[in-house]
This record gives sequence, C-alpha cells and structure tokens, in this order.
Amino acid sequence: MVLSMDLQDFILRARVIKLYRQALRTARRAPADSRAELKQTIREEMEKNRNCSDKQRIRFLISEGLERVKGLDDMLDMQGHS
Repeated sequence: MVLSMDLQDFILRARVIKLYRQALRTARRAPADSRAELKQTIREEMEKNRNCSDKQRIRFLISEGLERVKGLDDMLDMQGHS
C-alpha cells in the first residue's frame, strides 16, 4: 500500500517525529524511578493522536508538545538532572 503525501504532509510528519525523539531524549534525563512511566506517557500521547489528519490540529499539537517538552526540560534542569 503506497500512501500519497504532499510536501506539507511530509514536513508535518517530520516535525512530529522530531518532537517525539526530542521528548524521549528529554525523558532520559528524568530520575530512573520515573523514566519508564514518563516514556510510556509520551508514547500514549503520540498514539492518541496518531490518526489525526487535520493539518491545523497537527500544528497545534506540535506547538503544545514543544511547550510541554520545554517545560519538562526546564523542570529537570531546576532539579539538577543533566
């Protein structure tokens, strides 16, 4: 099965994948006892919106995700996790 994607779809997909990787990298910095749960939560959030095809909603979700990852990163910095 071949999926047809226009350039905008391709770029959005790349941005989603980049966000997912960034979130997982940030989660690696979390304390060991909460790391697995955090990674599971990240995966669940991604899966929950997997079938979203509304480009405007996808852009919103990416923006929201970036803010949440930044918040997590800042919190880990304040707690001294590097």
